[in-house]
Amino acid sequence: MVSGSGTILRAIVQAHLPVVVVVADRPCAALGIAEELGVPAELVERTSFGADFDREAYTHLIVDALKRHEVEMVAMSGFGTILSPAMQAAYGGRMLNTHPALLPAFKGWHAVEEALAYGVKVTGCTVHVAALDVDTGPILAQEPVPVLPGDTVETLHERIKAVERRLYPATIRAFIERAERAGEAGGAEGAGEAGGARP
Repeated sequence: MVSGSGTILRAIVQAHLPVVVVVADRPCAALGIAEELGVPAELVERTSFGADFDREAYTHLIVDALKRHEVEMVAMSGFGTILSPAMQAAYGGRMLNTHPALLPAFKGWHAVEEALAYGVKVTGCTVHVAALDVDTGPILAQEPVPVLPGDTVETLHERIKAVERRLYPATIRAFIERAERAGEAGGAEGAGEAGGARP
């Protein structure tokens, strides 16, 4: 699930992970990357960013799009819309997210700006299982990134993204392999619980 430039999407696909669909909430460069790489894509466009936004109805559109493609696991990469609890009901425990900070520090959309403003010497990125509250849930992997003298939001964010492009695909692969092992160990019942084989 994407909203932006698609550089992490490219890394995920080029890591030969089994991506069955890319879903975006707005027109973005990531949709062009999906087309370039031959991955099916759906734009489930969010038409309102105001008080009239129907989060529940929009979430059901997202869930419907994922289920049409028989998605078993969701990997979010800069997806810019907070979804309703219906998303957790459908994919809870099987949604991963990457965040440009060392959670639990600097949650939210402006993590890189806030790290710079706060004056930290080290930030980084976190891959975690997405929970109901934004940027919460069990942490699967973290890697520090130093804040250098003269860093701007752009230079720091690009160094964090360089780490994410390596760390996120590796963590997704490990998550899938654990789910598959759990399914093999638990038989048919375990396979149903494990779910995530295809983001």
